[in-house]
Amino acid sequence: MHNISTAEDPDALIHHTPPTDLRDRFALRLVKFMRIFADKFFAKRYGHRAVVLETVAAVPGMVGGMLQHLKALRRLRDDEGWVRELLDEAENERMHLMTFIKVAEPSRLERYLIIAGQGVFFNLYFLLYLFAPRTAHRVVAYLEEEAVISYTQYLEEVDAGRVPNIEAPQIAIDYWKLPADARLREVIVAVRADEAGHRDRNHEMANELASSA
Repeated sequence: MHNISTAEDPDALIHHTPPTDLRDRFALRLVKFMRIFADKFFAKRYGHRAVVLETVAAVPGMVGGMLQHLKALRRLRDDEGWVRELLDEAENERMHLMTFIKVAEPSRLERYLIIAGQGVFFNLYFLLYLFAPRTAHRVVAYLEEEAVISYTQYLEEVDAGRVPNIEAPQIAIDYWKLPADARLREVIVAVRADEAGHRDRNHEMANELASSA
């Protein structure tokens, strides 16, 4: 977890882990390719971007947790805490989604995109994690790198007054234990810190899988 002062400092949160081999470069290029479509479709509509992207972001933890659980059962060994950690990640991303649904109020088209995007991404990520879990974690880590950048840009729009700093949804106040009078800005800061934590942990998991191969 990142403390409050760190969570407020983009220089402390934005950093990139360079790829070290072909699999890492594949993961990075895949994420950059996905970013092109997000940028073209949503532009600076960061609240709506968050709704669709958090739908996708909530998938990897659930898939990874499920497959790590089954792996531990097959091998009759302890999962070393990975199952709970990955499921917690999925739950955290789901709460991001529930929060930004209140903020952005997605259109019918965006709701269809949520259904389609989740369906496609779940199946592709399931296969990727099944056959290449290290690469799967690296994909998530690079997705989270982009998420930190996107939320930093979102925060800049709020600070510049181009996006209204509306009241924080009650679900966000309860989940992150924010002040009762918290605004959107505080929500974005909290979500960005979460994403930075997921980024760092998925890079660590990818490294652990690489070292044990």
